[in-house]
Amino acid sequence: MDLFHTLVLFHIATGTVGLAAFWVPILTRKGAQPHRRWGRIACYGFLGAGALAILMALLSLFGPEERIPSVTDRTLFAGLFGWMMLYLGFLTIGFVDYGLAVVKHARDRTRLRALRYQAVMAAVVASGLWCGVFGFAIGQPLMVLVAAVGIIAMILQEVFIWRRDVPRGAHVGEHFRALIGMGISAYTAFLSVGLVRSFPEQVFNPMIWAGPSVIGVSLIVFFTLSAGRKRRTKRAPATPLAGN
Repeated sequence: MDLFHTLVLFHIATGTVGLAAFWVPILTRKGAQPHRRWGRIACYGFLGAGALAILMALLSLFGPEERIPSVTDRTLFAGLFGWMMLYLGFLTIGFVDYGLAVVKHARDRTRLRALRYQAVMAAVVASGLWCGVFGFAIGQPLMVLVAAVGIIAMILQEVFIWRRDVPRGAHVGEHFRALIGMGISAYTAFLSVGLVRSFPEQVFNPMIWAGPSVIGVSLIVFFTLSAGRKRRTKRAPATPLAGN
């Protein structure tokens, strides 16, 4: 077995762990032990899958052998299994990193301005920009759209990090959005691997690719509204007793 196929097997293994564990913190009580434990498992699985996706993308783009020769359009292959996979790997790692860090440094957001965190977000933006440019050049709007989603997410994260004041508890919404975004990018990366191998004619079918984003955005909206209601409930003054 060559290096590339070994990476694919490890990518599938780590990604499967992450994808399976991902739903436990979504469905369990937030902050409880199962939420934290399975959330960490999901994050570690996705970190491994993201790093392996980057390695596979680099081998596909610059390796000595031609990968998946059944795909005859090599420019399309470079776009999907090369540059977009590279970007999705960085995006997955970026979401995991920020989602964990925003809770760790909830009391001091300035820690997120450190070079260590900014470099990860810069890598996501740089790879996303090139993914979008390449997709536009070869006439694949899906690559442009996927890139735009991640770049906008990084901009919103930077707004939270650098703004002067944020509402109390706002880091909870940031945590939810980042880790749900992690799931979206991971599912999208798995789609790109599976489709290009099994159903290359469906590889740019927008109805298939829209699935993870629709589910993920719905969850983001739900948890954002839920966190907002909890903050308003905590700020609401107690109702005085009659006769006082």
